[in-house]
Amino acid sequence: MATEKALASAKAAYDIESACIAEMKEFFDSDAFSKAVDLLCAAPRIGAAGCGHSGIACQHFAHLMCCVERPARFISPAEAVHGATGFLQKGDVMVFASRGGKTEELLPILDICKAKGVSVITVTENLESPLAKGAGVVLKQYVNRETDKWNAQGTTSMTSLCVIFHALQAAIIEQTGYQAEQFALIHPGGAVGKRLNDDK
Repeated sequence: MATEKALASAKAAYDIESACIAEMKEFFDSDAFSKAVDLLCAAPRIGAAGCGHSGIACQHFAHLMCCVERPARFISPAEAVHGATGFLQKGDVMVFASRGGKTEELLPILDICKAKGVSVITVTENLESPLAKGAGVVLKQYVNRETDKWNAQGTTSMTSLCVIFHALQAAIIEQTGYQAEQFALIHPGGAVGKRLNDDK
């Protein structure tokens, strides 16, 4: 059986992450967010890259974009410098996620984007970081603390990043007029697909 201390830590995780989400709205920059939405809506292709938990969240973001028919893919930082950035062409958008904004594996990709005329959106806590300064649009990430007792695991930080990505998708749906019928066509599987298609 889990100890009382372990269960208390589990419950505290709910409080920490819910507080983070509530506080994040204080850092919402309407101008920056609007620019990001405009870029993503106009982009022929969208790339996303991050390392560790940020990279996993970027994979989720790429899928979110595909779900609203914005062609996107996660570009592995390791593969990016071995030809994968060939996916990106002038006029496309690259999204970087790095809490500290200094992730060394992402900096060469930033240089490639600049050389190719690819617009850059960076999500970071550090607005003075290289990835922030090299971006056309910066979305401020906010994290109160991670959920583990050492404040070290990428938990709350991943949640806050996903919330930003979810907010971008919600805005894109409104901006583009994306309809449930369109989603039903590309998502016939599972309970969601059944519900959407049964409602036709």
